[in-house]
Amino acid sequence: MPQLRLRTYQIYFIAVKGATGVVVTSSRNMNRRIVGYHQDELGDWVAELECGHGQHVRHNPPWVNRPWATTPEGRAEKLGEMLSCKRCDEGIAG
Repeated sequence: MPQLRLRTYQIYFIAVKGATGVVVTSSRNMNRRIVGYHQDELGDWVAELECGHGQHVRHNPPWVNRPWATTPEGRAEKLGEMLSCKRCDEGIAG
């Protein structure tokens, strides 16, 4: 069976604010590999990303559907997969 390769894309948006000035904003989708997990002070699971940041991986249906985050086996299967890093998107160093 052929192996699938995922590509990471960066997407930029520019917003213009009338004749009084220009407001430039950017939105990037910075995907990083999951390298580990830990629980926060409330017991929620946090994925440790290769950039050094953490990203909560809550299973909170119907808003967030991540049943894999609730079991050790499910979390182990996701190691090495890509997850969007919100802090990298904001330009915060790891």
